[in-house]
Amino acid sequence: MKKALISVFDKEGVLSFAKGLEDLGFGLISTGGTASMLRENGLTVEDVSEVTGFPECLGGRVKTLHPNVHAGILARRDEEEDMAFLEERGISPIDLVVVNLYPFKETIQRADVTRELAIENIDIGGPTMLRAAAKNHSAVTVIVDPSDYEAVLAELRADGATSVFTRERLAAKVFRHTASYDALIAQYLTRDIEAQETRRYEEALDNDDEAEASRWQALYTSENTPLTLSFEKVQDLRYGENPHQTAVFYRDSLPEKDSLSEAKQLQGKELSYNNLADTDAALQMLKEFSEPTVVAVKHANPCGIASAKSIEEAWRLAYEADPVSIFGGIIAANREITAEMAKEMKQVFLEVVVAPAVSEEAEAILAKKKNLRLLLLPDLALPYPAEKKALKQIHGGLLVQDQDTSLFTMDDVHVVTEKGMEEGDFARIAFAMKVVKHVKSNGICLTQDFQTVGIGPGQPNRITSVEIACKNAGEKALGAVLASDAFFPFDDCVRYAAAQGIRLIVQPGGSIRDDESVAAANELGICMVFTGQRHFKH
Repeated sequence: MKKALISVFDKEGVLSFAKGLEDLGFGLISTGGTASMLRENGLTVEDVSEVTGFPECLGGRVKTLHPNVHAGILARRDEEEDMAFLEERGISPIDLVVVNLYPFKETIQRADVTRELAIENIDIGGPTMLRAAAKNHSAVTVIVDPSDYEAVLAELRADGATSVFTRERLAAKVFRHTASYDALIAQYLTRDIEAQETRRYEEALDNDDEAEASRWQALYTSENTPLTLSFEKVQDLRYGENPHQTAVFYRDSLPEKDSLSEAKQLQGKELSYNNLADTDAALQMLKEFSEPTVVAVKHANPCGIASAKSIEEAWRLAYEADPVSIFGGIIAANREITAEMAKEMKQVFLEVVVAPAVSEEAEAILAKKKNLRLLLLPDLALPYPAEKKALKQIHGGLLVQDQDTSLFTMDDVHVVTEKGMEEGDFARIAFAMKVVKHVKSNGICLTQDFQTVGIGPGQPNRITSVEIACKNAGEKALGAVLASDAFFPFDDCVRYAAAQGIRLIVQPGGSIRDDESVAAANELGICMVFTGQRHFKH
């Protein structure tokens, strides 16, 4: 008789699958709650403790970790020595393994989770059986996903056995699943450890204990371990950046509630690869602001950002910042989309609008734009978690860094010219730098109060970015603040800006030719401020 070992936490569909196996002549082996459920429904089940000759113990931590189970799974059917070993000890081969795992992900997402509860929901026996069966897929069929039950049953009914291809496919699926499961556990534990190390390092600094601080810093930087990440498939996309490229959308296995993957789409076409990338860029920008703010994005660069006392006014200012580039753009707002806004938005071709809320009247107005993708994301303006890393794939590798969440304080600001700042300028330069840190380098941003009026993104030299920003601003460059993501290597940027009527320049400083730029600003009567913080974005 063929044997099937069934031990599942998620019992969806398992009863009908087990009945199908019994009808095909399989003997059923099971554990705990799964065994009870199958018996209650009239199936004949052999307890795993009967197979092992050993009771479940340690509060259920040990059930299947026994040679009588794993030898039955791992024995090579074409090796006489393996099969003789089973026969000699009365061990039955196990031909099919059906296992899914303790809900570690769901557990650590609970509001009341404790470290002890998380640890108890790390499955040990389940992954071990899955990996054993997957390793021996030449003889053993292994199922970790309930969606595979029907296809396996159909194949068994039709052919009496699963095909080599089916077993290989299911084995690969198992190793992907267990790798993701282990990666999630590693992420959880690593995040906790890194938080402890950071806290102790900072405590040592606060106590002026340099030796202790160095010890914790050295411990953090010395660990030479692999980076483990876990992502779940959300959907296949129609195509990638271009129609000839295929693409898939994955989300973090522990998705953040303010992330794009958690948005509810109220209307419109399916989100494309470029929609997702650009909308995420808009959300990153929006997170910089707590006051009513609207961000307009085109090709991952801002084309208009404005803050105001009302969200309606912020929308108007963001639109007016660049009414040409906003065509086909992405809009992110950190307040409810009102009917007043919706009426004006309806006049513009927009790809995506995302907000924490949309009034009923506004939703009805925007519904007339059938292709407009309208997204609801209540927590979109939450700040990025301090531990969240920024990832960038390169060929054959991955670059990992902290998110650029830093911005200067009043203590960081140094006026380096004879002409000083005017009243309210600190808030103005803070706004300008929040914007320019999200402009592709070399990045230049021109602002009037709390509205962008000209943006020069991604040029191979800084003077060209300045020229583009000023050209886009036109007459609005007169009296504007110019923010640069990095220092000016020459004084040409200062001289060009002055010729366009710029009154204040804010930049990190740090060039060996800073003195030349400062001298030019003094000569031309411009205020220049250094922040000491660069914001490259490649």
